Amino acid sequence: MTKIAYLQCPTGISGDMCLGALVSLGVPQEYLIEKLNNLGIAQEYQLKTELVQRNGQQATKVHVDLVDNHHHHEHSHHHGRHLPEIEKMILKASLPSRAEAWSLAVFRQLAVAEGAVHGIAPEKVHFHEVGAVDAIVDIVGTCLGLDWLGIESDRQGLPLLYCSPFPTGGGTVRAAHGQMAVPVPAVLKLWEMRNCPVYSNGIERELVTPTGAAIATTLAKDFGAPPAMTIKQVGLGAGSINLPIPNILRLWLGESPIQSVTNTADTNSLETISVLETQIDDLNPQAIGYVFEALFAAGAVDVFTQPIGMKKSRPGILLTVICHPENLLNCEAVIFRETTTLGIRRTTQQRAILQREIQPVLTEYGEVHVKVAWQGESPKKLVTNVQPEYEDCAELARKHNIPWREIQRLALQSWYLKHNKDD
Repeated sequence: MTKIAYLQCPTGISGDMCLGALVSLGVPQEYLIEKLNNLGIAQEYQLKTELVQRNGQQATKVHVDLVDNHHHHEHSHHHGRHLPEIEKMILKASLPSRAEAWSLAVFRQLAVAEGAVHGIAPEKVHFHEVGAVDAIVDIVGTCLGLDWLGIESDRQGLPLLYCSPFPTGGGTVRAAHGQMAVPVPAVLKLWEMRNCPVYSNGIERELVTPTGAAIATTLAKDFGAPPAMTIKQVGLGAGSINLPIPNILRLWLGESPIQSVTNTADTNSLETISVLETQIDDLNPQAIGYVFEALFAAGAVDVFTQPIGMKKSRPGILLTVICHPENLLNCEAVIFRETTTLGIRRTTQQRAILQREIQPVLTEYGEVHVKVAWQGESPKKLVTNVQPEYEDCAELARKHNIPWREIQRLALQSWYLKHNKDD
């Protein structure tokens, strides 16, 4: 089972609402403070947590109170902090590695959006007003909390976090540059960067803040309805203002039977794959060769046929295509266009896959690429399959007039020689 999470934002999302939901799920406030203070901002803020009522429902409110001692105040307002300075603070704070990577990614995304709005480079963006302390505590605190909860990572290293569509809000807010329309420009830019789904719930207030939007758009894998999951626990984080509906961010923590990424128990990754199949009894066999090529061009992972007996005793073939879900429609279009079929069945399956990479090796006749597959992580990495690439071997075999099997044997031999030396 894989630990995943879903952010449900009926009244939007802000950084402190994220913190509230995480503390509500059991992330200890002391842990957050201890790690945040490694950033060197202990003097500049205080973190307070309380249970509050929102329209008769109880939720956790986290306050980030800024300490107004003159020196820091001066420093933060007039000087502000720029992205490179914040990145240095995060890198020096020896945070857990996932929290560090996620925090850097969120700040970078926020700076890219703000920069695009003002027409300046991300590095030049000035996190002003609260000397960025607010944003630092919200963003780094949220990343620490998600890491602490043990939400698993995908292959890109991002958490398996999903998010609902966003309510747009409305009206105006006061900001450093005067009155601004809601959603504020940085939030709109972040939504645009990730093509987020939005809707209006009729509430004319600022519902999604730039910090909240940066956290969600950087860390969420996908936006929309909740993924298939069993819910284990729900965290409730309160917003600051009272609204017609309870101003609460709900963070669902649960388990998903699929998408386990390099689960340590079975070290093979599971991935979701689409399978298309159709049987055909009235197509010129020459067309089948063309269909294969067209399907691989459309992104198929594998294509194969099996001979079958069909109605009226006709010999036919069963065509099966395996592809990633995002290529399903393209592959389906090829089958309809290039064959006589009138219907295609589709199923979604899980497949366990070994980690793999292509490594070049040198033989006396030239270079051959070798596909290497393995199980497990580095110290206990077990290589399970080593295969020279067919085309490379064929090319050298033709060029030097040597049997294909001989080239293949030499490629394997030089791979094993090289790797036994390394070990």
